[in-house]
Amino acid sequence: MPLPVAKADVKAEAEVPAKVLALPLKKTSLMKNFAPGMRDLASRIIPPLVMTGAFLLIWQMLCAKQGATLPAPSVVWREASDLITQPFFILGPQDIGLGWRVLTSLQRVMFGFGLAAIVGVFVGALIGQSVWAMRGLDPIFQVMRTVPPLAWLPISLAAFRDSNPSAIFVIFITSIWPIIINTAVGIRNIPQDYRNVAAVLRLNHLEFFVKIMIPSAAPYIFTGLRIGIGLAWLAIVAAEMLTGGVGIGFFIWDAWNSSRLPDIVVALIYIGIVGFILDRIVGAIGELATRGTAAA
Repeated sequence: MPLPVAKADVKAEAEVPAKVLALPLKKTSLMKNFAPGMRDLASRIIPPLVMTGAFLLIWQMLCAKQGATLPAPSVVWREASDLITQPFFILGPQDIGLGWRVLTSLQRVMFGFGLAAIVGVFVGALIGQSVWAMRGLDPIFQVMRTVPPLAWLPISLAAFRDSNPSAIFVIFITSIWPIIINTAVGIRNIPQDYRNVAAVLRLNHLEFFVKIMIPSAAPYIFTGLRIGIGLAWLAIVAAEMLTGGVGIGFFIWDAWNSSRLPDIVVALIYIGIVGFILDRIVGAIGELATRGTAAA
């Protein structure tokens, strides 16, 4: 028989609050999550900013003296700031901003460099297939690639009788040699095992070119393309100085004839930035295409 329970005891037990156990929370900080990324970003941005500031300071100190022949940064900003703040103005056929001039030069570079890339990869792949062709033509290519861009300009003007195709030809002939040479070297370095697999699979010449040769030689090809785009940008600036037009090269030559040194300094900054961007674009495409195996 169960023992009777007092009502007071039951009420006392009911009034006792239940204990809630709090689980320990792992404290995370947003700063801890973003700190490595911020440190990496700062390590990439701060050193160039510091060096740029130091360079501008030294430049200002050297060129701000009495009798200096080159303009100081403060003079460049005072006399040519409109070229920086308004790069896309149009006031006439020849009176346009540096942004439009750079785009005009880039159009010529893309056309000439595109032809050089197509022809250079194809010719390099053919030469890389033959040891005799590689040995016979490599000295010729090494000699041709050392010819300065301006040395090709009289030949191109005599052949095309027009400034625009002449400038494109100078870009083409200047940038094609590193593409051919690097492609040929890459084809020669294809492992023999890949060739054996292609023979077992009975791949035709087109399939072997697309599936074996190009992927295997891609690091070498993109190294040549990266060198070629830099040479193409150098060639267009040199060619436009003599062929005229509205490109960035002709702007520098016209500014020199008009004694506008601050304008020349701003144009040089444009040229350097655009050349850096072109190199990074080709390098990024090479990294993506070769999964990081292309030479930096």
